[in-house]
Amino acid sequence: MPRESPAGAPKAPLNPEIDEILARAKERGAAQRLAYAGAVTPKEAWRLHSAGAAVIVDVRTAPEREFVGRVPDAIAVEWRAYGAKEANPRFLEALEHAVDRGDPVLFLCRSGVRSHHAAELATRAGFERSFNILEGFEGDLGSDQKRGMLGGWRRAGLPWVQS
Repeated sequence: MPRESPAGAPKAPLNPEIDEILARAKERGAAQRLAYAGAVTPKEAWRLHSAGAAVIVDVRTAPEREFVGRVPDAIAVEWRAYGAKEANPRFLEALEHAVDRGDPVLFLCRSGVRSHHAAELATRAGFERSFNILEGFEGDLGSDQKRGMLGGWRRAGLPWVQS
């Protein structure tokens, strides 16, 4: 049975798989006492994005996306410009131009730290369906002080491209 949107327009029926992913993400968020909607794994993020159920916002710097790789069709909104110590003062302005406030937004960075902060700020600004993508694009540092082998988008074998 179709759902009704707040404006009364019918929406597509719920997708059980998508609903399960979002429910798990919310449960993780509650368990970790996150100040935003929840947290998804890279595979869950790709499933939501590829189903058209969420938008991926890559908050890494332009050089990171260019030289390390990027997710196809992800929207780029830098959390902090390359070399900057402070967060991008126009982050929310750029986010507002890129996505609708009501859309589920999945924030991605290198390891899940900047995207965590982006999800917090976005939530405070009214993007109530903000989620962090756990592990980020490159994952955690290994014992050899290198990324790419302990989790992350690339390690999960998900689609990405490199310039």
